[in-house]
Amino acid sequence: MRDEGQVGEAVGVGRRTPVLSVQQVSKRFGAVEALVGVDLVVHPHEVVALVGDNGAGKSTLAKIISGVLQPDAGLLEIGGEPVALPSPSDAHQAGVATVFQDYALCENLDVTANLFLGRELRERTLMREGEMERVARRILHDLSSRIPAVRTPVSHLSAGQRQTVAIARTLIGSPRLVVLDEPTAALSVAHTAEILTHIERLRELGLGVVLISHNLNDVRAVSDRIEVLRHGRNNGSFDARHVSQEELLAAITGATQVAPVTTSVGLR
Repeated sequence: MRDEGQVGEAVGVGRRTPVLSVQQVSKRFGAVEALVGVDLVVHPHEVVALVGDNGAGKSTLAKIISGVLQPDAGLLEIGGEPVALPSPSDAHQAGVATVFQDYALCENLDVTANLFLGRELRERTLMREGEMERVARRILHDLSSRIPAVRTPVSHLSAGQRQTVAIARTLIGSPRLVVLDEPTAALSVAHTAEILTHIERLRELGLGVVLISHNLNDVRAVSDRIEVLRHGRNNGSFDARHVSQEELLAAITGATQVAPVTTSVGLR
C-alpha cells in the first residue's frame, strides 16, 4: 500500500496522458441549459483555470467532475480511462479531490483531525495518531505551509490558514486532480499570496489542478492555461503567459472591445 503522505507520486500516468478529459459534456436543469457540449483537458503538472460570468457553467462543471452532479450527455476520462462518477466518494476513489468555498472544516478539531476526518488511519479499534501526525506534517511541508503545528485547533487559525488545511486535506489518499472553487475569495493580499503558492506546489507535486476564480490577476499568476465558459459553452482557450486581461474579458463578456482594466473583476 502506498504511503498516504507520498503525494508527489500520486499521478500514475505519463505526462502526455491527461489526468482529466471532459468530452462534449452537457447538463440541463429543466429548461435551462447549464452546459452544452463542453470540453476540458487537464494534464499532470498543469493548472487550468476555469473562468466565466455568472451562470457560465463553471460551478456546474466542477460539480460534475467532483461527482456531485451527473452529466446528461458526454464522457469523462480520468487518466485516459472512461469513468462514471455517481457520487463524491466515487470521484474521490477515482483520484479527484475538491475544495468548495465553505471549506467544510470542523472548528472544534485540530489540523490533523480535520485532514483525516472520515479517513482515519486505524489498527483494529485504535487510531494511529502518531502516523497521522507524521503524514500531516509532511503534507503541510510539501505545501510550504506556515501553520505552526499540526495539533493547532482550526478555530485558532486565520482564514488563509483554514484554506490551507482544506487544500492539504485533498492530498490525503491518491489524488490525481484537485478542483479548487474560488480558493482566494475574501482573503487578504498576504493570505492570497500564500494560497497561490500552495497551488503552485500542487503542480510541482505532479497533480492536475482545475482552478475556478473570479480574480483574473490570480488566474494569470498561477495558471498554465485559461478556459473560458460563456452561456454554458466553451468560448476560448488561452495560454496564461501571453493572454491579456482585455482578451480574457472579451471572451468572458462576448465583447469585441473592452476598456483596459488594472484590477480583478468579479465573475461569479
